[in-house]
Amino acid sequence: MTILNPHAPPQDAPTAPVIVGPWPSYAAFADLPEQKRWLMYSGAKAHREMLEQAGFVMSEAYDDFVRRVTRELNV
Repeated sequence: MTILNPHAPPQDAPTAPVIVGPWPSYAAFADLPEQKRWLMYSGAKAHREMLEQAGFVMSEAYDDFVRRVTRELNV
């Protein structure tokens, strides 16, 4: 199942700038208390949303991004 980012604007793939990733890694924050890790997860999603709203296309699919960040943060 693919999770689509409902906040991302439609993109014209041939002309949209692509951010190749995964970027950034959140593994360094895995030892933070759980509440802080959830805060980092929220921030990661907000940062990606901001980039997408600015017209960037992420090479990492949204569902892959969510799986990776939750794995790296252990949430």
